[in-house]
Amino acid sequence: MTPCEIGVYLDPSARASVNTVTERTWARYQPAEAPAPLPGLALAVLVGAAATLLGRLVPIIGGPVFGIVLGILVAAVIKPGAKLRPGLTIASRQVLQMAIVVLGFGLSLPAVVRAGAASLPVMLGTLLVALGGAFVLGRLLRIPGGVRTLLGVGTAICGASAIAAVSAVIDVTEVDVAYAMGTIFTFNIAAVLLFPVLGHLIGLSQHSFGLWAGTAINDTSSVVAAAYAYGPAAGAYGVVVKLTRSLMIIPVCIGLSVRRSRQQRTLPWRRMIPLFLVGFLVASAIETAGLIPPSWHAGLGDAGVFLIAVALSGIGLSLEPAKLRQAGARPLLLGALLWVLVAVSSLALQAATGTL
Repeated sequence: MTPCEIGVYLDPSARASVNTVTERTWARYQPAEAPAPLPGLALAVLVGAAATLLGRLVPIIGGPVFGIVLGILVAAVIKPGAKLRPGLTIASRQVLQMAIVVLGFGLSLPAVVRAGAASLPVMLGTLLVALGGAFVLGRLLRIPGGVRTLLGVGTAICGASAIAAVSAVIDVTEVDVAYAMGTIFTFNIAAVLLFPVLGHLIGLSQHSFGLWAGTAINDTSSVVAAAYAYGPAAGAYGVVVKLTRSLMIIPVCIGLSVRRSRQQRTLPWRRMIPLFLVGFLVASAIETAGLIPPSWHAGLGDAGVFLIAVALSGIGLSLEPAKLRQAGARPLLLGALLWVLVAVSSLALQAATGTL
């Protein structure tokens, strides 16, 4: 019975009073209409587009990093409220997962094989150093588990892409992702500036420098910048090594997902193997089978970068600067220690395996 139907059985003097009370009570217990996701998603796309353009102008920094920085700056000005939150959430989660799938089209499995068995000990060794170092040093520095995991995979695998993938399978906040991205970005720039100089001082060959850059520099754009600055042969080999290293996203994400499922006492396969990782593998298989025309590769690569920029814009727009300041300087110190450990261990493993 609705409020109006209740009022039919009362005399006119009481009807108005009862109708008013019952209408208020009725409205109080009705579910509130959820805000539409389109405004927040549109804002994230707009900021992501601007970030992508800036990333093309300054490729060393890249669109994803510009995305999170611009998102934070825009949020400080307009202060997005509850109406924008649903769309920003979609941008930072579903769009992020879509970006990882699109990036799979750029990874051909024969390229992994061509990287050569000789480079695998160095890649796997630096992976273990970064992940183990993040766990041990992060605990000593009393850094929360989510932040140290993101810093570990970002340093070990492929920077922004790895952070984006792992943030979709573990419990982390926007602040954790922002801090990890900022830290990885800082040492990407340092690597681009310092690695070619150090490589010449050490006297590394083109092959050795390409392997060093491919295993010790985080984001692909930074590997390209540093390795090609050293020489064309170093650049070509560094990119192949970096693509091979990126493949480590899959087992790491599956392992973290299984661990989370066990902790939550839920083990359905959809929780253990996220669907976006399945999509990543399917995309890589399609590329390996030669079903993607070569003329599409550049466009798919740009689409992947754009989607990550949109996702990180959504994260930046959701951030509260006060919470970011509360994180302190310890994660930055952890990032610095991991960066040095991986750079040194890569050279040490090359020397041990005879590839230096």
